Amino acid sequence: MPSAGQQKSGTLYIVPTPIGNLEDITLRSLRILKEVDLIAAEDTRHTKILLNHFGIHTPLISYYREKEVERSEEILHRLQQGQNIALVSDAGTPCISDPGAIAVKLVHEHGLTVVPLPGASALTTALSASGITATSFLFVGFLPSKKGQRRKLLAALAASEHPIVLYESPHRIESLLSDALETLGERQSFWARELTKTFEDLQHGPLSELLAKSRAGRNRGEFVVIIWPGVQEEVQGQTVEELLLWYRDNSDLSLKDVSRRLAADLGLSRSQIYQQALTLWKEAD
Repeated sequence: MPSAGQQKSGTLYIVPTPIGNLEDITLRSLRILKEVDLIAAEDTRHTKILLNHFGIHTPLISYYREKEVERSEEILHRLQQGQNIALVSDAGTPCISDPGAIAVKLVHEHGLTVVPLPGASALTTALSASGITATSFLFVGFLPSKKGQRRKLLAALAASEHPIVLYESPHRIESLLSDALETLGERQSFWARELTKTFEDLQHGPLSELLAKSRAGRNRGEFVVIIWPGVQEEVQGQTVEELLLWYRDNSDLSLKDVSRRLAADLGLSRSQIYQQALTLWKEAD
């Protein structure tokens, strides 16, 4: 407990907001937005629409990507002065492919209180409607906008045994699906667009089919894209050498990726496996 005259620090609340339908905001979120001293918003103009709808008049400051470091310092100072602050993004849960993580990290580092509220998220909403039966998934968020970097990352994800979950903007969805098809090959996929809104669109199909649909219509609203894992061949071999030879001859994984995987699977030294793999790779050349 603070001593007499000592300023009690405030609390940073992480408050999800609707991803479309305003009815999806929780009662607790509305209460917090009304009670805090300040709301740090990704875009104050966007957040004002939500606040006006529910008759909330809490003061706002902007907290967007280019101002994250500067605003995080200001948020920390205000919390230290005893103010309670709500952090919101334009839609969904802050800090998930949205600004906010820098402020949260800074607040934790200074031993102040962070309180996360559950609520709307495009990620979980799309997954629940996808029909994915896997018990795990790999969330990547937005891929790089440059084609070469995007394809490089997709190639690194090719061997993933988990469904890959991506976010994409409407003007890049066609490029993403085209690169995914060329890099990963034909796979089952799913997109969720305009979630919870009037023109909500959920589509299942092979990557080539979704690519054709993206080319045929006018794409509006951000997408959640889920790509199923590729068909996994059964690895053949008992010894490390046999396994390395199988991967060399039957897999597109790099020497480093093979070494990393076998080291993890067998509990062996990665550097030792890498050197053995290097010798076998050279013999094949």
